[in-house]
Amino acid sequence: MQNPPKNNIVTSNDNQHDTVLVSLVGAGPGDPELLTVKALNCILNADIILYDFLVSPEIIDLFPKQSHAIAVGKRCNGQATSQQTINELLLKYARKGKRVCRLKGGDPFIFGRGGEEALFLEQHNIQYVIIPGITAAMGCCSYSGIPLTHRQVSRGFTAITAHSQKDTHQINWQALVELQHSLVFYMGLNRAEQIAIQLMLHGMPASTPVAIISQGTTPSQSQLITSLAQLPEQLTKHTLPSPALIVVGDVITYHHQIHNTLLRDIKCY
Repeated sequence: MQNPPKNNIVTSNDNQHDTVLVSLVGAGPGDPELLTVKALNCILNADIILYDFLVSPEIIDLFPKQSHAIAVGKRCNGQATSQQTINELLLKYARKGKRVCRLKGGDPFIFGRGGEEALFLEQHNIQYVIIPGITAAMGCCSYSGIPLTHRQVSRGFTAITAHSQKDTHQINWQALVELQHSLVFYMGLNRAEQIAIQLMLHGMPASTPVAIISQGTTPSQSQLITSLAQLPEQLTKHTLPSPALIVVGDVITYHHQIHNTLLRDIKCY
């Protein structure tokens, strides 16, 4: 049994070290201008960059020439670098005194296995920092003119991964329907039809809007707007490349009213 947490107040200075060797960095959803300043600084000062396949080519172009970049991501077609190998690389380069940037799409702590890597570094006494990034749900929906929350239709949103489930029956569909939240499914494109069927079987109206946002916040972004009932048929007519998000909920109706000039196409300065 784990010991109960201590009632201590921890300040940011309590976890500061003189030398940080590893940075777990969120690269955001794709548009390089959505990188945080801290994330960009980490990239530009890294000796080693271990990056996922979800990191966009535009961000990869920012890697300094003197850094050593290694692709360690996972693809839905089975091509993958094992988590054990990634951990070993983090440990190897950190012990050599290299500044390691572990660069992940979106946010490292939202379906990015950043928590696992942080615990691994803790266990091996490697100093690290965590740099958050804009997660795909926020970036892609904003670029599509879809508010994840709206006080008239949704007071919250729930993010779910479909990838780690052996089958969709392991998800508590009844609870998701009863929440009446906007739902965002990560890594669920190959299971989109099953997702729609399960939501309807558990009481969600067949007319509920669905959006599939493909390659969000990049120049190749596209979206399919339909309903739960019509989604299976629409998927046979349209090919949407990964990565893609599935968004479910009445907030999608505002997509037709919010005409977002895609932020990647304009300058705010």
